Amino acid sequence: MNSMFCRCGQRFLALPSSAVRHLSTDSTPPRVLITGGLGQLGRSLASVLRKTHGNDSVVLTDIKKAPSDVLSAGPYSYLDVLDEASLRRTVVEERITTLVHYSALLSVVGESNIPLAMKVNIDSVHSCMQIAQEYNLRLFIPSTIGAFGPHCPRNPTPDLTVQRPRTIYGVSKVHMELLGEYFQASRGLDFRSLRFPGVLSADTPPGGGTTDYAVHMAVAAAKDRPFECNLRPDTRLPMMYLSDCVRATVEMLTAPADSLRLRTYNVTAMSFTPEELVAEIRKHKKDFTVTYKPDPIVQAIADSWPEVFDDSGARNDWGWNHEYDLSRLVRRMLESAAKYH
Repeated sequence: MNSMFCRCGQRFLALPSSAVRHLSTDSTPPRVLITGGLGQLGRSLASVLRKTHGNDSVVLTDIKKAPSDVLSAGPYSYLDVLDEASLRRTVVEERITTLVHYSALLSVVGESNIPLAMKVNIDSVHSCMQIAQEYNLRLFIPSTIGAFGPHCPRNPTPDLTVQRPRTIYGVSKVHMELLGEYFQASRGLDFRSLRFPGVLSADTPPGGGTTDYAVHMAVAAAKDRPFECNLRPDTRLPMMYLSDCVRATVEMLTAPADSLRLRTYNVTAMSFTPEELVAEIRKHKKDFTVTYKPDPIVQAIADSWPEVFDDSGARNDWGWNHEYDLSRLVRRMLESAAKYH
């Protein structure tokens, strides 16, 4: 996920203690480094892991100035992931045992600056792989529904199938998946990845993804404003709520290695279209009005992505299960949007 400021103050996700297994099996506390830490996922994951392992166990990093609540919550450092020497130095000086690499440019943003996307989404991954192998780190890098393309099965899309994405974001993620699996199989790197669908939360500003329309729609509805959607009303895409996404990450990070049949899994919670989302919102905001003006670039991206994710592998191998369906998602986002926007 690309770096984004979070305007939610101290509003962090609270997961049940049963959902958080320990990252280490011995008495030594784990040391986790999160890149792109001011983004949608970084702060929430840090909060969950710190509740289990202590505030000093997670080092949050980014290239932006951190707000005061981040600085008071635990260690934070400036780190440019394109500077391999600085990344290596941080790993050594902070005694890191697990590296979570969130820094990336998402689909729409990446298409507007392909050279930068190649640097952030590919070059930094190479550095993370080399450093993780050299220092025997557990490495987690998220993947995406964008790793698939128009030639893959779209409903449902399995874990293993043809992948021919049409965005630099998707291409870079396929590269990451294959490289990580290569390092795991040939060099013993403890590499783990999850292909996320659209990750939604009205607590934080969206970061430039194709599925962000759902958050913008919820905010408009909460504020009793009309909304113009940049996708066709029948565009079906997989989605999940932020807390489910963070919990899936923790569960994948802490799953026993012998339970992992794969090293890259699909995870999801639901699939819906803009018109289905509007119908659910109107159960709470009956006068909500929406018009549709598809953006050609955004629509083309969405049309190349899966409509329904098959995540039976994650559910069978390490017990993944979502908590938020569409009804609960809409209620939660409307509440958050009304309060924080």
